[in-house]
Amino acid sequence: MLGSPIAHSLSPVIHRRAYDVLGIADDWHYGRYQVEEDELAAFVASCGPEWVGLSCTAPLKSVLLTLGEPSQRARMLESGNTLIFNPGGAPQVENTDVTGLTGALGRAGVTSANRAILLGNGATARSAVYALAELGVRDLLVLVRSPEKARASLDALTDALGVRYELGVYGEVPDAESVDIVIATVSAPLQPEVAAGIAAMTNTCFDATYNYYPTRLDVAAREAGIVQLSGIDLLVGQALDQIRLMTGHHCPPEPLLEACYAALGKS
Repeated sequence: MLGSPIAHSLSPVIHRRAYDVLGIADDWHYGRYQVEEDELAAFVASCGPEWVGLSCTAPLKSVLLTLGEPSQRARMLESGNTLIFNPGGAPQVENTDVTGLTGALGRAGVTSANRAILLGNGATARSAVYALAELGVRDLLVLVRSPEKARASLDALTDALGVRYELGVYGEVPDAESVDIVIATVSAPLQPEVAAGIAAMTNTCFDATYNYYPTRLDVAAREAGIVQLSGIDLLVGQALDQIRLMTGHHCPPEPLLEACYAALGKS
């Protein structure tokens, strides 16, 4: 795992547990490396033939696209989090955040939707737009703090995906109809009453952050008795696809989720 900062990352916990589950721990190693944007190209160039792939997090997701052949999805999102070395040519660059979101939702029984609320407009939010479009969402309310930045980030993507969106104010309960899914991608905590109000607007709530797990939105969704997914579900979900791309094996999510919650000291 490459990024900056990186000491907090749970990715080594996930991948190493997967290697144990798959019975390949003697042959596979997964490490953590502090790498800045201007250091990534040199790091990739230094990787010998024993390297199969790299996982990348902020602030490396954009520059990663320049170091290999991006998939259509990574190119559209202008963001990659996975590099797979190709002995016969350029590395493959993929974005597994989308499959992490749709996979976690699918395992929770959520396979389609029409309307959604999205909190945030950063890289993870863009992946969420893509995932929601794959589920069938065409009407989206995006709650943000900077409308200008949001439009710059979302206009071209939503046009390409056929999603209509409106902007609302982050930190307030929107005056809007109920929706099928709420996805949050902003680490800043919501006020408890706002979290409760947003959770009351949906049957499925996915807070894709885990900095403050359980977040106030996680807690509000649990108290409302609706489908509740956390940033740990996304972290494991995107890693499952990385593990498949790197090792060729499919790993069940349950032991990886258990390992993450154990590492956090949470349940």
